[in-house]
Amino acid sequence: MRNFVMPKSGMGKTVFNVSWAGAIALLLAACSSAPTASTPESGAAPAAPEASAIASSPAPDDHSQPQHGGQVIESGPYHLELVPLSEPEQIHLDFYLQRGDTHEAIPNATVTAELQFPNGSQKSVPLTYDGQGAHYVAEIPDAPLGEYKVAILSDVNGEKVNGRFSFSHRP
Repeated sequence: MRNFVMPKSGMGKTVFNVSWAGAIALLLAACSSAPTASTPESGAAPAAPEASAIASSPAPDDHSQPQHGGQVIESGPYHLELVPLSEPEQIHLDFYLQRGDTHEAIPNATVTAELQFPNGSQKSVPLTYDGQGAHYVAEIPDAPLGEYKVAILSDVNGEKVNGRFSFSHRP
């Protein structure tokens, strides 16, 4: 064991023990390194299957992924997707309200967007159903550039289905 004397400002000297420093360094290295594989002892049971073998099995469909390039919220049995399209003079909103796993469009809902503009002002905008595109649409003319927050309020046969989204308007 070697001792080093390190000068300390003020009175006295500080003695630093090298073996303690080595032990601390070893402890820190052990905590931060990844575990290593070890050979099983004789008579030990074989290890569990590797994660790669498990990952090769097919995963179930992830219904929370966007189908139209927008933001998705899964709300109970409903799939909500907002696709804001920034145009030079306005914002075009496409909103997909669909049922669960099948993503079947719901054409008979009442849908409203509660927008908060970048300056903090708010506006309620009704969305109308576009049967050809199987989604709800709205346009916000003269929309200032910046960050928007929107709450989509939907009424599906008396059931409230709501979602909160945010987006940037930068054409």
